[in-house]
Amino acid sequence: MDLILVNIIDGLVTGLLLFMLSAGLTLIFSMMGVLNFAHASFYMLGAYFAYQISMYLGFWMGLLIAPPLVGLIGAAVERYGLRRVHQYGHVPELIFTFGLALLIEEVVQFFWGRDQMPYQIPEALQFVAFSISSYDIPAYKVFMIFLSLIIFGGLLYVLTRTRVGMIIQAALSYPRTVEALGHNVPLVFMGVFGVGTALAGVAGVIAGPVLSTFPGMAIVLGSIVFVTIVIGGLGSLGGALIAALIIGWLTTFAKTYNVRMEDILTTIGFTKPEPIGDSGWQDLWTLTSPQIADILPYLLMVLILVFRPHGLFGKRDA
Repeated sequence: MDLILVNIIDGLVTGLLLFMLSAGLTLIFSMMGVLNFAHASFYMLGAYFAYQISMYLGFWMGLLIAPPLVGLIGAAVERYGLRRVHQYGHVPELIFTFGLALLIEEVVQFFWGRDQMPYQIPEALQFVAFSISSYDIPAYKVFMIFLSLIIFGGLLYVLTRTRVGMIIQAALSYPRTVEALGHNVPLVFMGVFGVGTALAGVAGVIAGPVLSTFPGMAIVLGSIVFVTIVIGGLGSLGGALIAALIIGWLTTFAKTYNVRMEDILTTIGFTKPEPIGDSGWQDLWTLTSPQIADILPYLLMVLILVFRPHGLFGKRDA
């Protein structure tokens, strides 16, 4: 039971971190209809900016300064780059953001090199928050959980309960009407893109000390972000949260419990084949859950696309 509770907490941390990264992408897509391939690169920029700032001003100033810097870069990208190709359709947008991701990675390697950066957890959070039996739960994990929940609550409130959120949602569906009412629609879109990339920067700031800060960190989480928003439903903030939690718990429990595929197949009625030559069916019987933990989210995505193509909480016309 203690191990289950620990796994629930670890999966919650993983899921909420993934949500913070996917929330910005969901926000950008829901308001602008743009799938930003470079989104994980802004997550990497957040980690590197925070590391550089923490060397002189400490971790907390890095947390305050790095996300706005990433957001400003994101807003500039939308204003001077993405806006120019937006009129030509989705394919030029995808090509542009894919090229931008490669460019950001090269820039990071140019300034910081290819080595892992010594980005550390702040001393104020280097203690055990509580223990479950013999398992210690670090305070930094608790901090990550609360910060993620605060961000989700803030986003939900702004988008559903404030005038700014109403303008943003109206600008998506009725841009000409909103513009006729005196609102600057291009400015609204630039702000949304900037906030979305800033959220990715926040994820990078808090993930950098625990997941390592290195030039390939964007590639490590880049694909799983798209898996998350596909499972949750394109454009659904709540769906992104639920999907991120499902992925977090799914991978955490799969890596912790050494469940054998042989036991699963035997339970559902299959008979173990005789060892004759090389056979993929025989190899399947030797697999364990830790070996396939990282591909389980992708298998889940395939099932979602087959049985519910619009995602768990997405709209059918998304």
